[in-house]
Amino acid sequence: MSRVCALARPRLAYLSQRGLHHLRHPTRRVVLMAVAALPAAVVLYVLVLIPFTPGIGDIRKARVDQPAQILSADGKVLAEFKPSNREWVPLAQISPHMVDALISTEDHRFYEHHGIDFKRTAGAALHTFSGDRQGGSTITQQLARNLYPDEIGRAPTLTRKIKEAITAFKIEAVYSKPQILETYLNTVPFLYNAFGIEMAARTYFGVSADQLTVLQAATLTGMLKGNAYYNPVINPERALARRNTVLSQMVKYGKLTPAQFATLSKKPLRLDFERQTEPPGPAPHFAQQLRKWLIAWADRNDYNIYSDGLIVRTTIDSRLQAMATASLKQHANQLQGIANGAWSGRNGCSADNDLFKSFMRETPDYKAAHDAGASDADALKKLAADRNFMRGLCKAKTDVQAGFIAIDPRDGQIKAWVGSRDFQDEPFDHVQQARRQPGSTFKAFVYGAAFANGAKPSDTIIDQPVEMPLEGGEIWRPNDDVPPSNKPMSLRDALAFSRNRITAQVMQAVGPDKVARLARAMGVRDSQLNAVPSLALGTSPVTLKEMVSAYSTIANDGVYLEPRMVTRIEDSKGEVLAEFGSASPERALSADADRTLLDTLRDVVNRGTGSSIRTRFGIRADVAGKTGTTQDNADGWFILMDPQLVAGAWVGFDDGRVTLNSDYWGQGARSALPIVGDFFQRALRQRIVDPRARFDTEVTPGAFEQFRARLKTWMDSLFGSKQAEAPRPLTPIKRAPAPEPSEVPPSSGVQAASAAASEAAASEAAAASAILNGVSPPASNLPPILGPSGASHAAAAQPATPPSSQQPPYPAQEPSLAPTPTPDDNDSSGGAPAQYTPPQNN
Repeated sequence: MSRVCALARPRLAYLSQRGLHHLRHPTRRVVLMAVAALPAAVVLYVLVLIPFTPGIGDIRKARVDQPAQILSADGKVLAEFKPSNREWVPLAQISPHMVDALISTEDHRFYEHHGIDFKRTAGAALHTFSGDRQGGSTITQQLARNLYPDEIGRAPTLTRKIKEAITAFKIEAVYSKPQILETYLNTVPFLYNAFGIEMAARTYFGVSADQLTVLQAATLTGMLKGNAYYNPVINPERALARRNTVLSQMVKYGKLTPAQFATLSKKPLRLDFERQTEPPGPAPHFAQQLRKWLIAWADRNDYNIYSDGLIVRTTIDSRLQAMATASLKQHANQLQGIANGAWSGRNGCSADNDLFKSFMRETPDYKAAHDAGASDADALKKLAADRNFMRGLCKAKTDVQAGFIAIDPRDGQIKAWVGSRDFQDEPFDHVQQARRQPGSTFKAFVYGAAFANGAKPSDTIIDQPVEMPLEGGEIWRPNDDVPPSNKPMSLRDALAFSRNRITAQVMQAVGPDKVARLARAMGVRDSQLNAVPSLALGTSPVTLKEMVSAYSTIANDGVYLEPRMVTRIEDSKGEVLAEFGSASPERALSADADRTLLDTLRDVVNRGTGSSIRTRFGIRADVAGKTGTTQDNADGWFILMDPQLVAGAWVGFDDGRVTLNSDYWGQGARSALPIVGDFFQRALRQRIVDPRARFDTEVTPGAFEQFRARLKTWMDSLFGSKQAEAPRPLTPIKRAPAPEPSEVPPSSGVQAASAAASEAAASEAAAASAILNGVSPPASNLPPILGPSGASHAAAAQPATPPSSQQPPYPAQEPSLAPTPTPDDNDSSGGAPAQYTPPQNN
């Protein structure tokens, strides 16, 4: 083996020396082969890169900037989905000075080449190799970069230049020269989110593209060499010098005379700078949510929402949208004035306010001062002395916010959507994005579940102190703003006047799980609901859209329809691409229980916490609804149902710790209700909503109920007595501890009467609880249960009279055991969330 290696070494050395000799002294054949291989390699490399450049089809679509148009149900434009802040203008509407300046400076042989100016490219290469780097891109090549930055790239490499050249040839094959100029001028960026010559002219000079003067056109053309470097706003000297360079180029290529140049070059820039913001449109929050949905639909169906000219027909009624926007802005602005007064002075936005002091500690400014070594007191003192800081923090925390949505319950179409007072100041959507405690508006699901179990609006429960043991040894004690009367109150009155103690007992009888299931079935499907007793008072945060959707189910005879935003999508020629009908109906609550609930919610408006709908706004239509207020008046709610439209509003602050500091204005009946009331008043006056429409709340007894009623009547007439039914077992409601006998003042028979009354009250509560479980109470020697009128019922065990569809759509002056509220009375406890011992986190 070693011998073979020894013999091979001289051979290898010879070959190596010979190879070096050929490299140093190549033959003619080798030279010719090398010269021929170089262009072949270049051609091969170009062929390899072609598949990685945009296709002809993509290029044809790119020039036609046709953003999706979003139309209302009545044909009004709500929004256009543009990829950037750009407005396309045809070449005929662009100043000829701009075209002359562009061609003279960027590509003076534009009309002579086919995408690549080889002479200019070679000159630029020579300058670059000599150390003076120059650009040699034509307008077409620049357009290729602007249209396809991802496919071509921006790195200064040979690969990028080749891909740019290939794409430029393709563009020249598809577009005419005027089309290339038009496309280029409408796609080139000019800083400050201004794309295209039209937005640039408005941004820097306050004119349209067709009004640009020679100086203005030269200034904008000069920016193309480097937007930031030649920015006329922050670098006016550089921009002025570059503008004059452009003017000299125009002289060189015959677009200006030397005399004109001498005059123009001495003039200042004279900017009229103003950032251009895209107008939000009449339904910006709705459009914001629709854009997300439409992008997903377009991706699934191979469409581009920015260039395919889609026409999206939505469910929004432009008239109702305008009314909703006006109503929300008007009443929220009034509340802002109240909030400003409440948060002014030493007890408001100042370091003397403990809550505001907490806000100060949460800011980056405080953190920076603290990290720099300042003590807590010193950091707070320094921030408090900064008026701009304090003013900005105060505004951020105390700006009143609101949300509004209206849905047609018959088909689930969303008719109006307002997500905040001002989209430009607050783009956050308080309809679908914000989750807040719904307060007493959630009580509808508690009573709905009770009616589904067979309870009647006339059934009564004792208004008494309530204690409910919870996991972990805690005790929940729901309260109202009035002391307990220890008298029976009907479910109708309890819902109309929003009594928490009664609702808590109803919740205990029905069960939190059943209430949570009903709420989900009716429309609260995205937010998590904690199935605990305090859920009865709305302690689980939900969205306004979910709540109005659920109330639409109530207005639709207990049938849930998923809310929808779009009815049809068409292409740019009007051909229908997709249609979207109503979602499949889902039965959430039986028709009889739903009609009973709806009829009971009428009383909220007729004589309860929402009565200002009648007294203040004069609405006489057949409507029903519910107010809601959370603890410390942090959230105000109101939802109103009409057979043709269900609308709801929320009012509060982005930070739930901030309130109006007003027991009056913070209530849902005075914060959210006026928005809905004003909206409905406008819609009814213009007959967009038919004031003659009526809910059908007639409850038809089933065959079994009819048979049982006839049998009972026959048995009563035959035996002259009532047949009792055995109740189902029910966990008794836990009352608060009664006072010791010694606490009762001694008097003749008082203790005995008190004991009898307590025993009667407890038995009545148990009987009412049995009713809630769908079982008639047992016969007893207790006093008869009191109905809504407060009169004794001898026939308390008989089925309650079903609600009638003939109930007048105006306040019925029905006497009641409940105290009569003022017209604007709100939830009796403000719909306060659960109060635990120890207190819960609300």
